[in-house]
Amino acid sequence: MFIDSAKIYVKAGSGGKGCESYYRDKYTRYAIRNGGDGGRGADIIIRADAHLHTLLDFRYNRHFKGENGGHGSSQQKKGKDALPIIIRVPRGTTVKDAATGYVLRDLENSQDEVIAVIGGKGGLGNRHSKEATQPQAGQEKELILDLKLIADVGVVGFPNAGKSTLISNISNAHPKIAAYPFTTKSPVLGVVNVEDRSFVIADIPGLIEGSSHGRGLGDDFLRHVERTKILVHLIDISGFEGRDPLEDYKTINRELKNYNKDVAAKKQIIAANKIDLESAGANLTRFKKAIRKKIYPISALKKEGLEDLIEAIGKEL
Repeated sequence: MFIDSAKIYVKAGSGGKGCESYYRDKYTRYAIRNGGDGGRGADIIIRADAHLHTLLDFRYNRHFKGENGGHGSSQQKKGKDALPIIIRVPRGTTVKDAATGYVLRDLENSQDEVIAVIGGKGGLGNRHSKEATQPQAGQEKELILDLKLIADVGVVGFPNAGKSTLISNISNAHPKIAAYPFTTKSPVLGVVNVEDRSFVIADIPGLIEGSSHGRGLGDDFLRHVERTKILVHLIDISGFEGRDPLEDYKTINRELKNYNKDVAAKKQIIAANKIDLESAGANLTRFKKAIRKKIYPISALKKEGLEDLIEAIGKEL
């Protein structure tokens, strides 16, 4: 299951108590203060891991608490510092403070990390002054984890345009494919191998008019195209369901612009799919006259024109 948003509660460990103790022997006129300091509480660190691809682990495991520092003891012995807790998340996860909405860090690369909450300092033993001091409590917060997929290429288009079929036939991904809208309920990543190199392509669930305002599957998945380098705009050129390919093209671009102008400005490679169907030829001619951009006619189902499309993507990358 693909989960791309989660709320978690994190609490760092509190510091250990400082010790109040005295050393006395028959040669010492006044007792010597020798209480040791308390140890530091555990920090909680969130770190990006390239081997993770979903926030599913946080669906049920939402509370994380660090250990407290060890207490100081006599003879100036310091309490043990608690080891930090490492929470691993997928690359592309944004960590936000739920209370303020402030972004603590965008963990875009593997091993990027942020100290989400800081452990409390240990109390000072009475070796420093007349009395031991109290330890500090660890910080605590509610955090929102938002995942934006990191892919080289994002495939966008209306439901049933053939995105899942395209992804399955050019990569190692195997998304669910069926002849009804919104078959793909979550983004799918695939790796395409081209000669001596490869690129990652993402099948973004079908967009419709109003997606940028939450309609249909909403803008929950539009954010996954933010990190892509280029977009493949897949058009059902056959108009099989009574749709107008030209209007579909304009609608998707409008939704991208409404969502984020930087996303709308990304380089697009236009692929006219289902060229094998009867009405596709006339629609393609009309589409080319209106758009006047390079169009790649393909049939994802029959694997026609896919080599030219992959070559174009490779060159653009």
